[in-house]
Amino acid sequence: MTDLSRPHLASNGSRSFWRVPLTIGTETIARALLFLVASVSALVIIEPAPYDLLIALLLAGWSFFGLELRKDILPLLVLLCLYITGGILALPAAEDTKAAAIFYAVTVFLAFSSFLYAASLSANIQRISALEKGYLIAAIFAALLAIAGYFDAFPGAYEQFTRYGRAKGSFKDPNVFGPFLLLPILLIAYDILTRPLRENLFKSGILLLLLAGVFLSFSRAAWGITLGGSLLVFLLVFINERRSVSRIKLLGILALVGLALAGALIAALSVEPISQMFTERARLVQDYDGARLGRFGRWGEGFSLVTERPFGLGVGVFNSIFPEDEHNAYLKAFTTYGWLGGLSYITLVIWTLIKALPLVFKPRPWQKYAVCTYVAFFLHACVSVIIDSDHWRHYFLLLGILWAIIAVEAGVSRHRRFPRTQ
Repeated sequence: MTDLSRPHLASNGSRSFWRVPLTIGTETIARALLFLVASVSALVIIEPAPYDLLIALLLAGWSFFGLELRKDILPLLVLLCLYITGGILALPAAEDTKAAAIFYAVTVFLAFSSFLYAASLSANIQRISALEKGYLIAAIFAALLAIAGYFDAFPGAYEQFTRYGRAKGSFKDPNVFGPFLLLPILLIAYDILTRPLRENLFKSGILLLLLAGVFLSFSRAAWGITLGGSLLVFLLVFINERRSVSRIKLLGILALVGLALAGALIAALSVEPISQMFTERARLVQDYDGARLGRFGRWGEGFSLVTERPFGLGVGVFNSIFPEDEHNAYLKAFTTYGWLGGLSYITLVIWTLIKALPLVFKPRPWQKYAVCTYVAFFLHACVSVIIDSDHWRHYFLLLGILWAIIAVEAGVSRHRRFPRTQ
């Protein structure tokens, strides 16, 4: 009769029979959780979003069961803590203390979500494939809702999934929905460039769906980073490819994709409502940008103002002085988090870009993720000059992935071996 109260012994008398299944089970759970969190990351039309609740549970659970703190991700943690500290010091300056406390609480949550990704992925970089699959599902879901909403595919779709005639899917703002699709677009583009076409026919269809979502968002920032990101990924793949035949193939793919996109754009602009919105949104400078107190005018005034306020202006105070918000994440870092928060934020962005840049050229099993995530983060950092990206969930996800790759590469350099893959 089997005694279930005692562990079973292997044939050699050891207890490894128990330990191996437990390890495999834990890893399976870790990957499933990352997949689940990423797959609901687009459902942010309600708050608190399911993503927020899952991240909070993961932070609590993973910390309890042993979230690894590696020294190579300490710069991320330290700078995020300084950024948060700047916000806490700026709290008394806010006009509405309760609203400000909620705002800073969201910042804390997002900052630690970035650390969660960095710590969990650096423990086993192979987990990133589960994250990719979940993110792709979320992107497809958001794009389908956006397209259905724009064309009013079912009753109430237009009112629910568009804003000011622009597709927003399951997001509150088209200017967040469009950039959210960038990373999966780049990952699919990378696969198309580096793998046989027959393996990517299905992904090519998904790519067209995501591009349609970006286009219908009518977000100038999303258009710019999607086009720029695709070209940068192509350039990096071309540079990393040493074989002449493969380089010629890449040039052929570029030409074909360019012709296909040109044809798709011409077809889309033949629809009158789309053509009108495109003409309106395609202007580089809108009226609200170039006015005396427009977006550009507010930047100079805002930076001059914060030079006199070491602890910042406080949450919402900038909007009470000027007609609108900062629409510049770096300016907002100073106005809302003070000098400490602003300098920490800028330092973190620059440090991340410098530290991760060499990794896009190293032939590693995770090079695809290094290239695509770096390009996406770099372009988000650029577009943050004209938009408030400080509370974008996927921006902190990109940050966490990059620091995970930085930590893994540091481990490879120290030990001269690749990390475990199981």
